[in-house]
Amino acid sequence: MIERILILGTGLLGSSTGLALRAAGFAGAIEGWDKNPNESAEALRLGAIDTVVGDPLSAAEASEIVLLAMPVYAILDWMEQLAPILSPEQLVTDVGSTKAAITATGNRLFNQPGRAAFLPGHPMAGKEIGGAAVADAGLFRDAAWIFTTDPWICALTKDEFSPKAASLAMHWMQWVRDFGCRVMELEAGRHDELVAWVSHLPQFLSTALTALIETEVGDAPELNAVGGRALREMTRLGSSPFSMWRDVALTNTDKIAAAILALEQRLAHLRENLRTPELRDEFELANRFRKG
Repeated sequence: MIERILILGTGLLGSSTGLALRAAGFAGAIEGWDKNPNESAEALRLGAIDTVVGDPLSAAEASEIVLLAMPVYAILDWMEQLAPILSPEQLVTDVGSTKAAITATGNRLFNQPGRAAFLPGHPMAGKEIGGAAVADAGLFRDAAWIFTTDPWICALTKDEFSPKAASLAMHWMQWVRDFGCRVMELEAGRHDELVAWVSHLPQFLSTALTALIETEVGDAPELNAVGGRALREMTRLGSSPFSMWRDVALTNTDKIAAAILALEQRLAHLRENLRTPELRDEFELANRFRKG
């Protein structure tokens, strides 16, 4: 049974988690903190948290679970601050968008004798805009919530890991299921490889396309009338904030770069075959993926 959760970072994902906990019937205390006081105040107003804490480190010491809901480098910084002060009876988890650096740091700073447990996680859900004001209790419904537990689950069987921390991890996973999520476990490197294709590449494609249109025809008075659903859908992610995607780019650089290069080559192939039957083949491949 979890009685007290601290959410550090009460933006979109942090506040949505608090709302999802309440909607799923969580009866314990949910405290929150954000470096932007306006975000924590909005989370409090929405009921995503019960209390805004003044001293997040002291609040963390008194919480059973600490959820880190912020960009990747901020998560890594908070992990360094939390590791020395938490007990083996506590659990830290996160919602970071890339997992290799976070998982490795978690296994170095936590998941050790005398240290708290760390369970790295990533809900495959979000919006193109952030902030507590757009938080949604149903944001995670039908989404995958990935845990990159390597080698965490095996470590749970070792004597140096607290049964309390192991129990908290299992309870947290169950709450995630209660949000309506599909719980998945992936190796951290495999997670980052897959999300480079299915999440990061679409974002950078939309950013490039939106920036290109702004440069080429952004001042055209007819643009809104001519641009229809395809334009809206393809440029929707173009409004995503750099503050979040900077850390993704810096912590998954090689895999994102490889995906962008592959896309460049595919676009070049399309350009060279606009008048050949190979163009049909590309459409058939695309249709096959969508049907699957």
